[in-house]
Amino acid sequence: MAKYDSPLDKLKIASPCSADWDAMSGDERKRFCSDCRLHVYNLSGMTRYDAENLLRLSEGRLCVRYYKRPDGTILTQDCPVGWARMKQRVSAFAAAAAALIIGLFSGLLMLGAFGKTARVVRNIPIPFVTPTPDPVVMGAIAMPSPTPTPEVKKVMGRPAPQKIDKNLRQQVLRQAGI
Repeated sequence: MAKYDSPLDKLKIASPCSADWDAMSGDERKRFCSDCRLHVYNLSGMTRYDAENLLRLSEGRLCVRYYKRPDGTILTQDCPVGWARMKQRVSAFAAAAAALIIGLFSGLLMLGAFGKTARVVRNIPIPFVTPTPDPVVMGAIAMPSPTPTPEVKKVMGRPAPQKIDKNLRQQVLRQAGI
């Protein structure tokens, strides 16, 4: 079975260009160079499939731009090594955040469990003594004589309305200012 050779693996730049990428007009995948009057394609801004197809289907001169790793491979947008490193960074950050949250909650739990030692002191009963009131009064008591109560007539089990003396009524009205 024949092994597939990617054109990206054997890519070499014949004559490097000194034109500024930021000065060219276009987008992140393709820009127009006014010096060589060609479109410059950014292979690192494409997926590996798109970059391979562009190199395979190009006829004539092709101007490209790319980032090369120290091992000589070309970095593309969907690079599995780049994704693996990014996943590794994200997982390390997530693990650190989870450890921080677990540590915080376990610390709060321990503080809640062992921080209530004052409750034992609160449950000790302290007897309270009421002081003796001052001054002390001593002597024989004198019971007041009972006052006579007027007899109340009852009509059908209820007290009957009593007639008020006219003189008493006049006095009350005068005092009230009526």
